[in-house]
Amino acid sequence: MSDATSPSETPGSPESPDFDAMARDIAEVPAVEVIVTVAVNLMSAAAVKLGLTEDAEDHKDLDEARKLVHALAGLLDASTTEISSFHAAPLRDGLKSLQLAFREASLVPDEPGQGPGEKYTGPVYG
Repeated sequence: MSDATSPSETPGSPESPDFDAMARDIAEVPAVEVIVTVAVNLMSAAAVKLGLTEDAEDHKDLDEARKLVHALAGLLDASTTEISSFHAAPLRDGLKSLQLAFREASLVPDEPGQGPGEKYTGPVYG
């Protein structure tokens, strides 16, 4: 048995998280990992909102997808000098794929350079 408590268990209050333990855990994670994890979460959420999953039509919402893709592009633009090309290259490829999927899914396509995230990436062409 372990004496350690999980982040969701605190002595005397099992339903409230132990924020001190959670802060200690996150303090050990390198910044690059946090950035990449957030980027992957944004990519996954955008893919769902673009209808690129198995139950596509149940969750498709282009307004929400636009926000997520734009946030992903901003994060990648801001972190370009902070993460290596080893991490950045696949994230940029994923971003471009999402931007192209958004363009294809839109009934009224945005003008070149006006699509989600294109403020940061420039116009995206298929």
